[in-house]
Amino acid sequence: HRILASGFGPGYDAPLVFVSCSTDNARAVAAAVGHTPGIASVTPVRTSDDGGAAMFVAYPRTGLQEAATPGVVHRLRDTVVPRAGGGVLIGGPNAGTIDFSDAVSERLPWLIVVVVGLSLLLLLVLVRSVAIAAKAAVMNLLSIAAAYGVLTAVVQWGWLGHQLGFPAATPVTPWVPLFMFPILFGLSTDYEVFLISRVREEYDLGAETRTAVTRGLARTARVITAAAAIMVCVFLSVLLVGDIAVKQVGLGLGVAVLIDATVVRMVLVPAVMELLGRVNWWLPGWLDRILPAVEPGSPPARSPEVPVRS
Repeated sequence: HRILASGFGPGYDAPLVFVSCSTDNARAVAAAVGHTPGIASVTPVRTSDDGGAAMFVAYPRTGLQEAATPGVVHRLRDTVVPRAGGGVLIGGPNAGTIDFSDAVSERLPWLIVVVVGLSLLLLLVLVRSVAIAAKAAVMNLLSIAAAYGVLTAVVQWGWLGHQLGFPAATPVTPWVPLFMFPILFGLSTDYEVFLISRVREEYDLGAETRTAVTRGLARTARVITAAAAIMVCVFLSVLLVGDIAVKQVGLGLGVAVLIDATVVRMVLVPAVMELLGRVNWWLPGWLDRILPAVEPGSPPARSPEVPVRS
């Protein structure tokens, strides 16, 4: 294994497998791939017993997690293989990982649009305020962006990587950002609803915006920070496991909840609401008529106490 790895380069551990449906152009494709910059070596073409398919393996000079490898794969698919002949499929660890990363990159914006849109609709119905709903979406995105930034700095750039259990600087696992976003947005929205609902109650009782924000924050701060502390401890404990991808999820979730429950919910949200003043409660008339009415439930009436006869 060591001799082959030193001969073929880092890409030996993640080869590119080419399958040609036509055996006629298999050797021409193999020769073109072998002369492509970034390819270290190509194995001889092997043909199936019935002669219907041919296969060969190419080893890139760069490793699976190096930035140059996706460029090699895209160059082979876009230019080299079509010129040499059609009907060729490229697989293997490198190609599979790159395809998955491309699929995640294409679908992540749609996931963000759907999640943010649903949260905006929920807050509009619950709080009946355009400004608060928009502010909540921006604040939630801020918490998630901070988590992505910390994850990139630790995992990809290597900042404090060894101290947190990451042996070397590597790219972030493709599915981790896609997995983190809905969870983090859900937790952030949960804290936002808990805080804003209390503020809205105080405002509906006749308090000014500044007073309502102060009272709502005082009533919910301990509960939010206590719940967030539990979540942070649970998420960061994942750093003790050995799987690198799982450690990335735990680090990202823990950092996001910590930032969201302290800096965002306890500082930025009250400050922005106090600056906005009466704008917090603005809702167009046409939108008010469209949104369903949500009335707070009244507490159940207590049953009359029955005297106990001695």
